[in-house]
Amino acid sequence: MRLLIVEDEPKIARHLAAGLEEAGFQAAVCHSGEEALQRARIETFDALLVDIMLPGISGLEAVRRLRLEGLGSPVLFLSAKDSTEDRIRGLNEGGDDYIVKPYAMAEVLARVRAILRRSTAAPTVAQVRIADLVWEPVLRRITREGRRIDLTPKEYALATLLLQHSGEVVSRAQIARAVWGLEVVTDGNAVDVQVRRLRQKLDEPCAVKLIHTLRGVGVVLEARG
Repeated sequence: MRLLIVEDEPKIARHLAAGLEEAGFQAAVCHSGEEALQRARIETFDALLVDIMLPGISGLEAVRRLRLEGLGSPVLFLSAKDSTEDRIRGLNEGGDDYIVKPYAMAEVLARVRAILRRSTAAPTVAQVRIADLVWEPVLRRITREGRRIDLTPKEYALATLLLQHSGEVVSRAQIARAVWGLEVVTDGNAVDVQVRRLRQKLDEPCAVKLIHTLRGVGVVLEARG
């Protein structure tokens, strides 16, 4: 698998590339947000490892732009910033995981493999129908009333979780794991915001509401009545 490392410190970039290649990955390196944008637009990478604090365009801004342009590859943010707010911001801006410097190479490899597993998990069904909603996992497509719903990677991850457990209550902890790769809910408001954004796209334009919140319990996707 081919990875792109975006790191402005040459020594760190070389260390990451060497460790990833020793583990069997192919690693390409660039040193700025501008270069990352150029390469990710014309080359295919299975995952990106992106330092947040880059000269010029930050890693956050580069990933945000690439997500808006349709980049689906998973992103692991690398940062010296370790506050909860920084982690949540990185994940909300399009990251699939976030690791704080200094880090051990073994942890980087474990996290890269984890985000790759999540992104390449094979769908088990061709199509799921709930009321007027149709989900086609192979095509990564969700439609309602025949209209395609355009979702960000985080919104699609949440929608997939709810669809896989349709009719079941999904807890906030499950949402944190599926959407951000977190084992605990560090910011309950972030979960609420993500659910609200998905509801605005998936439910609000339609007469039949499918996403329901059970206060203090979780969220369920189902057709009622």
